[in-house]
Amino acid sequence: MTTRLQAGDTAPDFTLTNDAGEPVTLSEQTGKVIVYFYPAAMTPGCTKQACDFSDSIDRLQSEGYTVLGISPDKPEKLAKFREKDGLTIGLLSDPDKDVLTEWGAFGEKKLYGKVVQGVIRSTFVVEDGTISLAQYNVKATGHVAKLRKDLGLEA
Repeated sequence: MTTRLQAGDTAPDFTLTNDAGEPVTLSEQTGKVIVYFYPAAMTPGCTKQACDFSDSIDRLQSEGYTVLGISPDKPEKLAKFREKDGLTIGLLSDPDKDVLTEWGAFGEKKLYGKVVQGVIRSTFVVEDGTISLAQYNVKATGHVAKLRKDLGLEA
């Protein structure tokens, strides 16, 4: 069973490569950070979720949030994803799945009724190095709207 993080836990720090090939470190981000994990760039659900975050980025940034999406995809694929869909959020590569695993976002899950190993679509809000919100098994469609509601950012 994968260990799951909860509100109040210290957020495990990480440094991952972004879609431009540059290192991004969680602890160096300022303000509040939304860290979300998704299975694969350029798939229908992941595209919908990334576009929803991009569509909401102005509102999120105005409230002090940075958005970092993490998948096992290589930076080159993430760059194509950004360009193809006009994404405006941070995209980070975790090909070894070390960060995914540490955050409890990789492990056993059900896919079409079968138990498989894979990325567990998850979202976290990190403030001052501490997780203030942890959500596992989120739905791709409608998740950003629900998250904005949970954060009191409707409108």
